[in-house]
Amino acid sequence: MTPPIAPARILWQVVEPIHALTYFSPESTACFGAVGLRGFWRGYFAGRAAPLGAASADAVAATFFGFHPAFVERAIPGVWALAAPDVAIAARIAGVTEALTRLFPTPGDSVALGVAAELAREALDGVEATRRPLFAANASLPWPDAPAAQVWHATTLLREHRGDGHVRALIAAGFDPCESHITQVASARTSLDHVKPYRGWEEHDWTAARRRLRNRGLLDTRGRLTAAGAHARASVEAETDRLASAPLERIGADRTARLIEAFGPLAERVVLTGSIPYPNAMGVPRPLG
Repeated sequence: MTPPIAPARILWQVVEPIHALTYFSPESTACFGAVGLRGFWRGYFAGRAAPLGAASADAVAATFFGFHPAFVERAIPGVWALAAPDVAIAARIAGVTEALTRLFPTPGDSVALGVAAELAREALDGVEATRRPLFAANASLPWPDAPAAQVWHATTLLREHRGDGHVRALIAAGFDPCESHITQVASARTSLDHVKPYRGWEEHDWTAARRRLRNRGLLDTRGRLTAAGAHARASVEAETDRLASAPLERIGADRTARLIEAFGPLAERVVLTGSIPYPNAMGVPRPLG
């Protein structure tokens, strides 16, 4: 019998596609480009790191966790000479607001966005930010005024809260970045080729990581998870869900169901309009349903 999916994971599946508009929508690309952040990675690193301030490459690599430090250094700290953090934040909000306004143009859509944002804000109010640097940095930003921007800010808080907890779970399980990618791909039975070009690690890094996993009895010689490896990876995901549950515990089961119900149709429209590519290097999931 398949165990039920944790509400925190279902919520992630319906907020992540909305958050990901900042990386994939043409409006976001244009707004980043207008302030000098041309090219996908300048916009990605500047936009996502800007709430931390003019962070160093080492700080961004440590916080984002999955990238080779040299890959991060291609953008950080150089992007801060192109666009100061407050400029990058403004461009990020402008881009996703335009994208969401295009995708949700009617007065009824604005109501639906407002309902989702209000429920999310209730869940997030007062959530503990200790050991959650990206969540804490985004939580320090003011809530936007427009419903579309509010929804996007809410999805960003929820996904960075979850992401910070995911990094904690991976580190506690003894996985470094390469090992994390390899075990995630093996668990999902997808190809590491979808990840390799976007993380900056060299082939010898991947080879060494596979060797370490095999030596620990977590990966077999064909690159598949052993029983121990599958258990370790499942434990990471379960711990990630547990660490992501604080906002939902604040509002209880009934309002959690309403929150998921409010975000579900929004995520489905984002996906059905082709706004997010699948598969994608971020691992953005398709909403359930």
